[in-house]
Amino acid sequence: MEKYNVKFKKKLGQNFLKNKSIVKRIVSVSGIGPEDLVIEVGPGGAILTRELANVSKNVLAYEVDTDLKSELAAKLEYYDNVEIIFQDFLNSNIINDIKKYSYNKIYFISNVPYYITTPILMKLIESEIHFENIVMMVQKEVGDRFSTKPGNREYGSITVLLNYFYNIKKEFFVSRHEFIPEPNVDSVIVSFREKKDKLKLESFTFFEKIVRDSFQFKRKTIKNNLKKYNLEVVEKVLNKYGYNSSVRAEMLPVEVFVDLANCLYIK
Repeated sequence: MEKYNVKFKKKLGQNFLKNKSIVKRIVSVSGIGPEDLVIEVGPGGAILTRELANVSKNVLAYEVDTDLKSELAAKLEYYDNVEIIFQDFLNSNIINDIKKYSYNKIYFISNVPYYITTPILMKLIESEIHFENIVMMVQKEVGDRFSTKPGNREYGSITVLLNYFYNIKKEFFVSRHEFIPEPNVDSVIVSFREKKDKLKLESFTFFEKIVRDSFQFKRKTIKNNLKKYNLEVVEKVLNKYGYNSSVRAEMLPVEVFVDLANCLYIK
């Protein structure tokens, strides 16, 4: 079991893994090769960082807590292929940061603080970097929301947005008992592999707006949530897929939202 000489900060969502077998399993499902670059956010006590460094060419990690400098330096003393940038990842310029590296494929593997899971995923999308695989540990309920299908209670706007870009898979369950300090929730490892055959969008920004507006009031119908748009166009698109405007957003698959966005978009 891993031991840490740190003062954990609840406000930063710091819960460090203690079981090395969990870390090995995370790396195993990622598919990293010896010529690949890995980006990690929140290395914490470096239990995952070391395992990533063992199998990849380079690891670039972002850590917002400067108080962890000595702990990370000690844990990574014998690793010359790891760079730690002490900066908030959400404020970083990933494109610039990876320019100096040569690599075959790029991966994002991380046990991120739960409260910034969605912002991190949106940043990765907006970066337009083609990650070979994104593997993240997330709160179990969040993992359910990311990977669920239309018609389920957990299905929401973030489900649609992420499933437009990725094939999402829940890899394995991680108990709350595997962390120091122990959190109040269980976790799940989720992988995101970029879809090679994404449907064409006129504008991702507009697509995102349509999706979020469609789910604005979860229990209301599409007709109510999209009333500021051309409802004749909305009805026509929905009819094409066997729905009408009285349907709720949680029943609609990704391709319907893509078609709605493209047909409602005005250049």
